[in-house]
Amino acid sequence: MKIGVISDTHGSAGCWAMACDNFFRDADLIFHAGDVLYHGPRNRMTDDYSPAKLAEAIRQCPAPIIASRGNCDSEVDISVLGIPMAAPYAFAFVNGKRVVITHGHLVETQEEKSEMAERLQADIFISGHTHVSVVERVGKTIFLNPGSPAFSKREDGRSTLALMDERHIFIRDLYTGEILDDLSME
Repeated sequence: MKIGVISDTHGSAGCWAMACDNFFRDADLIFHAGDVLYHGPRNRMTDDYSPAKLAEAIRQCPAPIIASRGNCDSEVDISVLGIPMAAPYAFAFVNGKRVVITHGHLVETQEEKSEMAERLQADIFISGHTHVSVVERVGKTIFLNPGSPAFSKREDGRSTLALMDERHIFIRDLYTGEILDDLSME
């Protein structure tokens, strides 16, 4: 099973299109960790900021999308997306693993994330919000932040997303496809 993981698209229709065309086109499932449409007052405007176009693309996506609600996702945004957004977290059971998806603005520290992951017995804990990609194992839980394809806050400025299969998680550069980080789930 191939799963696309993305967060913090903030209305960037072009970044979503690149992610879907180059990485998610054959995905069985997509997890979105929130901040889908609105760019937010602290983020610069992008040339491809088009929340209506992004909402339409998400509605047309052939893969099912499981999304958690971010701090920039309003009721209006959710109504035009046409997909449910769970808050404060979404939960999935995939390939025998318990997956928790949350935006991350309510659990910002590693300690808070670890406590939530333990309480929900998460094998994989996905969050966004920081716009910085991370994949690491802490104890028996894998913590994944796919970063942001639209507003990267990585030191190198690279736009990122993640891909998961039964055995690995990969952080990929949106523009080059380069694997920037990976972790075995075995």
